[in-house]
Amino acid sequence: MSITPIPERKRLSPEESRDAALEAARALLIEAGPQAVTLKAVAARIGRTHANLLHHFGSAAGLQRALARSLAETVCTRIVCLIQEARADGQAPTEDKPRQVVDLAFDAFDKSGAGALASWMILSGNEDALDPILEVIHGLVDQIAAVEGEDTGTALREDTLALVLMAMGDALLGEQLARSLDLPRGAAREIALRQLIGSPAFSRCGARTSSHAFSRPGKNLHQIRLGRRRCRRLPA
Repeated sequence: MSITPIPERKRLSPEESRDAALEAARALLIEAGPQAVTLKAVAARIGRTHANLLHHFGSAAGLQRALARSLAETVCTRIVCLIQEARADGQAPTEDKPRQVVDLAFDAFDKSGAGALASWMILSGNEDALDPILEVIHGLVDQIAAVEGEDTGTALREDTLALVLMAMGDALLGEQLARSLDLPRGAAREIALRQLIGSPAFSRCGARTSSHAFSRPGKNLHQIRLGRRRCRRLPA
């Protein structure tokens, strides 16, 4: 009787193992919701042991915080890319870039599950659930403000506050609230878009030319790095 050998499990570096776990957690979040993002489920998805994930994340709450940070880093890095593109174009701002920013924020909280994940973590007693998301967003705003100048910083923070709150709220009850008010499902996105288009902070980011934008050594958006992600690594 022949015995089928067990396939040798690919050896991963600690960084590769952690990244694989976060990708699996992201897939579980989208497929089955935040309650499905457990150490056991992620370990089974990537063929690792429970102990292996405990080593990387410490607990299920640690895994969820790392996932929240990963989602925020992905979105914020894409926003940096959009601002870089707007600068490089050297043209007057159009609706295109603001709409992409709005869609990124709303999709992150809705389709990618960040809103449900944050709510689930808070309801589960994880009081610092939002810290990873807030830290990444705060870092992005601070770095852009350092390039644009302090006069832009306040407006940029106000725009960010409004956009994140609207995206989070829309993910949690936007569909039901829009229906009750007899408004289309995308009404909140359109309101957010109008606000962003009218924002002096975003207009300045898009209106300046690339030669001006990158002429200040030590202070350009190419230096903004969130986690290990850079523009060139992101899908179109």
